Amino acid sequence: MCSILVIDDEKKLLSIIQEVLSQFGHRVEIAEDGYKGIQKFEDGSFDIVITDMRMPGIDGEGVVKHIRNSQHKSIPVIGISGTPWLLQNDGFDVILPKPFPLEDLIDSVSRLIKIPSKTATGA
Repeated sequence: MCSILVIDDEKKLLSIIQEVLSQFGHRVEIAEDGYKGIQKFEDGSFDIVITDMRMPGIDGEGVVKHIRNSQHKSIPVIGISGTPWLLQNDGFDVILPKPFPLEDLIDSVSRLIKIPSKTATGA
């Protein structure tokens, strides 16, 4: 369906998100920090980016600023955070507070890439 880059320093969460989105037919690449995420973003072609907000080094806000200043600035970005009330929401299309139901992530991806959500249709 689409190509998704997921950036998070929590390996277990990365694995869960990758598995769930792959089950919905998406091609998912992962990065364990903001530096690797930006490198993969620059080297690849993605339809959407999902990034954790609080990471060592380059955090989610640094990732979204890089994307918004790139040639691919219109790519949707979902921020995920355990402290969403501290965020300014600059540049993000959606912010999901951790923990979030996986259905919310799937629905957000579907909405942002303009495909019908399987959870919304009951499939």
